[in-house]
Amino acid sequence: MVASPNDNADPMTTSTAGVPKQNFESSVPAHESSCETMISSSLSSSSRKTTYQDQALLPRLPIPRLEATLTKFISTVEPLLTPSQLEQTQRIVSEFRDKDGPRLQQLLYEYDEECKVQKTFGSYIEEFWSDAYLAPNSSVVLNLNPFFLLEEDPDAKIAKDQVKRAASLTFNSLMFAASLKNERMKPDEFKNVTLCMDQFRSLFGSCRIPHEERDVIEVDLESDHVVVLYRHQFYYFRALWPRNENDGAGEEVKVAVSEEDVVEILQSIMEDGKKKKWVESVENAIGVLTTLPRNQWARARHQIVHCCEANKVALGVIDSALFVLVLDDFCPKNVHDAAANMLHGTHILEDGNNAEMLEDNHGGNHSLGSPGRKGSSGSGHGQDGNNNLHYNSNVLSKDNGHAYQTGTCCNRWYDKLQIIVCSDGSAGINFEHSAIDGHTALRFASDVYAETVIQFAKSITKSIYTQKGCMIPSMVDAKVKRAATVEMGSDYAK
Repeated sequence: MVASPNDNADPMTTSTAGVPKQNFESSVPAHESSCETMISSSLSSSSRKTTYQDQALLPRLPIPRLEATLTKFISTVEPLLTPSQLEQTQRIVSEFRDKDGPRLQQLLYEYDEECKVQKTFGSYIEEFWSDAYLAPNSSVVLNLNPFFLLEEDPDAKIAKDQVKRAASLTFNSLMFAASLKNERMKPDEFKNVTLCMDQFRSLFGSCRIPHEERDVIEVDLESDHVVVLYRHQFYYFRALWPRNENDGAGEEVKVAVSEEDVVEILQSIMEDGKKKKWVESVENAIGVLTTLPRNQWARARHQIVHCCEANKVALGVIDSALFVLVLDDFCPKNVHDAAANMLHGTHILEDGNNAEMLEDNHGGNHSLGSPGRKGSSGSGHGQDGNNNLHYNSNVLSKDNGHAYQTGTCCNRWYDKLQIIVCSDGSAGINFEHSAIDGHTALRFASDVYAETVIQFAKSITKSIYTQKGCMIPSMVDAKVKRAATVEMGSDYAK
């Protein structure tokens, strides 16, 4: 399930990450757990609301009256103005109330009604709100993307182990994603009133695509794979089964890997990732391009995509992933270092003459690769025989390659939801903000972390609940059907 370069492979079927999209061939040994496991809450599915059940019943956002808007505007700007400026502002507002205001207010009512009838936007503010996020040219780093720093895992065996922590978070995220795709996730409520859940449709499989005029958000509703970013190189593995009408469970999306499977996948990725020299991997760190101002990133991406078909395919794999799991070679000294790493990464320039020292400290890697120039060859240029992508990334070096950026700022893909795990097991989430608001990401982070707590509680009480099973309900309602134990001739493998 991990990248395994193949000199004669078709770039459309092998990887930029390793596993053919047509099937679930797995190098992960079968574990003793059963082929299909149910992890669900104690509530029956029939007694629970489906995720989007009340969407059609939600009222539209009301448009404030013109007088209320103008009054609020004056009260808002008053503390910022001198007496003379306030007097001038009040005069301008009064003229607006008597002249253009009523006409524009009526146009706003008509626009909202048109959006309602044509079902284009859910509220009168949605289109303009999206433009505020997608139109600016500034980098999304610091300016837009928020982050969460997660608490340490409650299980001491997992807390300080990077691979096990990453596997735990990944597996529980996949359970959350499957539950959401099956619409079994309980909708948010406030004072017994169901809230809008529409943003959860863009939580997984979404990506911000740069354009020179205005960025766009693309969402792959059939997304089923996870991209792993390790030492600037990209891998992916299939993680969810597709919906299957022949499945006796009734067209459910199931998780295709267990937590133990993910551990072995990540161990294989890290082993493979250390094969490439660190300096070479830094030169191919395409992820750093997502930190650029959007117009620059749009032009660079256009060149990369139109360079060769393999580049287009590789970026498509990244764009359509459920999320990106980032594994950092970084151990924060304190909570402030950890927070900074989740927000913007570290940035450290090393002397290229110390290549041996860099290799001792970091190693290297290989996989999905990095985009580059058509027709060129050699390290950091073009496309090699393995359909790996390369990009001559001079932005990462200076003086003809004598200084190298070794910080984690290069080991990112800021256009998507990222789960970041450091070498000491500390973890956090960085997410692209134009597709979802903070409360949506917080629900995801809270449920995933809560599930790790619940699973730990179940593990330490399993000797007590030996017959009826543990009474602690899970946060998610999803099924696991391990690809490693399914015969490839079954309907799932078609």
